[in-house]
Amino acid sequence: MATLREIRGRIVGVKKTQKITKAMKMVAAAKLRRAQRNVVQARPYAVKMKELLGHLSANPAYAENASVDDSTRRAGRPDAALNPLIQQRTVNAVALVIITSDRGFCGAFNTNLLKAAERHINANYAAFKEQGKLKLFCVGKKGFDYFSKRGYNVAGKYIGVYSNLVFSSAQNIVREVLEGYAKGEYDQVEIAYNEFKSMTTQKNSIERFLPIAVDRHLPAHSPAGDGQLYIYEPSDIAIVNALVPKHLNFQLWRSLLESNAAEEGARMAAMENATVNATELISTLQLSYNKARQAAITSELLEIVGGAEALKKAG
Repeated sequence: MATLREIRGRIVGVKKTQKITKAMKMVAAAKLRRAQRNVVQARPYAVKMKELLGHLSANPAYAENASVDDSTRRAGRPDAALNPLIQQRTVNAVALVIITSDRGFCGAFNTNLLKAAERHINANYAAFKEQGKLKLFCVGKKGFDYFSKRGYNVAGKYIGVYSNLVFSSAQNIVREVLEGYAKGEYDQVEIAYNEFKSMTTQKNSIERFLPIAVDRHLPAHSPAGDGQLYIYEPSDIAIVNALVPKHLNFQLWRSLLESNAAEEGARMAAMENATVNATELISTLQLSYNKARQAAITSELLEIVGGAEALKKAG
């Protein structure tokens, strides 16, 4: 049985840990409010951008202009080609952008996403992995550590992004991914990240990033939904070519914001659970301390009584 000093030392240690978890929970809650506000503000823009690309691509004029042959383009219509970032390719190689956190203390936030990403790879891209045609871009230290130790081809790592989360970080990542895509190093790119649902809930999401998935079955009307078919100036193709880079940058930026908010929510929940567990452990240790103290007092009383009886008999 542990001594009174040992139990008392454990109680002091757990109380100190409890203070830390309480402080971390408060910090995570403050960061979560800011992160949640950023996510809520970013979502409508990202959705409308995707809808606009879909409507423009569904425009009959765009489909007609995008299908002209090379001779027509050389004759003076350089913009009359389907944007290469929208064109579907035969998939011979794949890249995944995996967004995790740099720090721990956030429960199963990283573990669930990493396992989901690995299951996705094994189910869909096992052959590409065997042939060395699977590349990973790891945003966050946890993802980089996990996949680099398991022999995956990590083409890019981005650590410390969340210490100063700015839009230019997303632009830099997109620029490097696009370079490999333009060179034909991979024909499809997907993003794996934690989508923020609530303070206690995150959803593992794996979405296609390149080529851009646009719904050409949308009605070729204005995004305003007024049923009117518009003529775009300077042209629908020029607008699509201008929107595509903005769309890619913002989609990755939204994914970073979603992951950041989900991380803070997971950390707040984990620290809350740790604080509750510390309270329960302190109660258990306090009970053990009281029992040990009572046993020590009883033992001392028995020794005193025994000594008194011995003296009485000796006298």
